[in-house]
Amino acid sequence: MLLSDQMEEEQIEKMIKEYEELQIQLQNLSIQKMQFEQQKEEYKEAEKILQEASGKVYEELGGLVIESSKEKAATSLKEKIESAEMRLEIVNKQLADITKKEQSLREKISNELQAKQQ
Repeated sequence: MLLSDQMEEEQIEKMIKEYEELQIQLQNLSIQKMQFEQQKEEYKEAEKILQEASGKVYEELGGLVIESSKEKAATSLKEKIESAEMRLEIVNKQLADITKKEQSLREKISNELQAKQQ
């Protein structure tokens, strides 16, 4: 094997390793996205329940459950929903960026392997 062939082989292996790392990042981000979506839906459901609630209202604060006003609990839920939406936006942007990198690298690897076979 020539030195240039060995260098090409090492470069391809490096790209494949990077590609695999990108795939792991995509999987992790997809899991985060699902978790944030689930949180957001739970908060929205809690918001609906709160609107229909009458009487005493309790909310969780640092591992404690305390009595709260309906307005304060509603504000807290609204903030949690907004926070989950912001996190979702960030994760979606990261997913889009990494997906582009992954697709680009996949094409590059494919082209390198095809060129090597010729």
